[in-house]
Amino acid sequence: MPYIPHTETEIKEMLKQIGVASIDELFADIPEEIWYNEKEPFPGKSEREVVHDIRSILGQNRTYPMFLGAGCYNHYIPAVVKAIISRGEFFTSYTQYQPELSQGFLRALFEYQTFICQLTGMDVSNASMYDWASSLGEAALMAARIKKDRNNIIISKTTHPARVQVLKTYVKGAGLNIIEIGYSARTGQVDIEKLKDSVNDKTAMVYMESPNFFGVIDETVPTVSKIAHEAGCLFVFGTDMLSLSILKPPGEFGADILIGDAQSPGNPVSFGGSQLGVIACKKEFVRDLPGRLVGETHDKDGRKGYVLTLQTREQHIRRQKATSNITTNHALNALAATVYIAWMGAGGLSELGSYLIKKPKDVAEKMNNIKGWRAPLFDSNHFREFVAVSRDDPEVINRKLLEHGISGGFSLKKWYPELGNAALYCVTECCSDVDIERLLGVLES
Repeated sequence: MPYIPHTETEIKEMLKQIGVASIDELFADIPEEIWYNEKEPFPGKSEREVVHDIRSILGQNRTYPMFLGAGCYNHYIPAVVKAIISRGEFFTSYTQYQPELSQGFLRALFEYQTFICQLTGMDVSNASMYDWASSLGEAALMAARIKKDRNNIIISKTTHPARVQVLKTYVKGAGLNIIEIGYSARTGQVDIEKLKDSVNDKTAMVYMESPNFFGVIDETVPTVSKIAHEAGCLFVFGTDMLSLSILKPPGEFGADILIGDAQSPGNPVSFGGSQLGVIACKKEFVRDLPGRLVGETHDKDGRKGYVLTLQTREQHIRRQKATSNITTNHALNALAATVYIAWMGAGGLSELGSYLIKKPKDVAEKMNNIKGWRAPLFDSNHFREFVAVSRDDPEVINRKLLEHGISGGFSLKKWYPELGNAALYCVTECCSDVDIERLLGVLES
């Protein structure tokens, strides 16, 4: 809101009507010690002067070359994305309780679902989730509903640690057990022998990610899928949607449920978000899919129309029959991803995907030539990210990089102490050659 629309007289009249002496009295329940008691920052200044002062303050911000990923990625967003999602009919749209009145918005969500199915090779996609972590939690509960007599969830240790924490929260009240299996120290991929030892008739689902948390393109996917299905459980696959611009769709590997994130295509990095959770599945599991499905239909006159075909969330049906308590969704983010994918097209996406495999490899090789560094740590192909190990603590290195105006890699010491001084470095199309040379120069020094 650009200005306060109420006059002092109107405010006094409203307070009088509700029997309150002042605005402060409305917040009397808040302890005074946490009140904001600073002086008015722009006393006696006009709006023009305030805007000038604020711009001067904002001008002190510094923009750093970013080599930090680990789940939220800085990609170039074409201007057309913001132009379209800023239109009033889109950014004001919310949960449609009379959905068929919002034909344009339903059409946009239908196109989003279509793009997800085309990218993933899955039969059905819902109209978005919160983020990858919530999609993983929902997938586990979904698998437990489908495999009612099984309560073990197997995941790889190459899964993003933050997502594992969310998953543990989701399944705590559902009586499900999480079993983590290791990874190959050489390749950073799923340890197949440990997976075979862990799968049994109590396993509801086997979950893996590719590219995984290390940025490794895991080539064990077909084998993991086969092991899961031979054990009679579901194979759940997680991926970043942008990686599917160049990698095979998981539907070709027999994934029963597909989850992931679509922040990369079209959504900016903003204080760690906002994310765009994806969940899709085979057609036979659609009744257990959380959230909402937008469908295409025709009216009695044969005109094409869009409807909410399936609404399994608790706001629309009796709570005990809901598959999920997901209420709203990230529909605006889904629209941004839809515009981005449509604008880039198949050619543009595959060109970017190729770059995100080649460029990080080049940077890792140059980093590996620096004394005291090893990169990439794992003998595998990578997408956008790779693990590098140094003789110095990565947090010390990152502080040094910040002094030179560079945002460095993500330290893995907390989550993977067995890797030593390891950090996860991310290289996207937004990292210029000048930025890369600056990074390498500081690391070498």
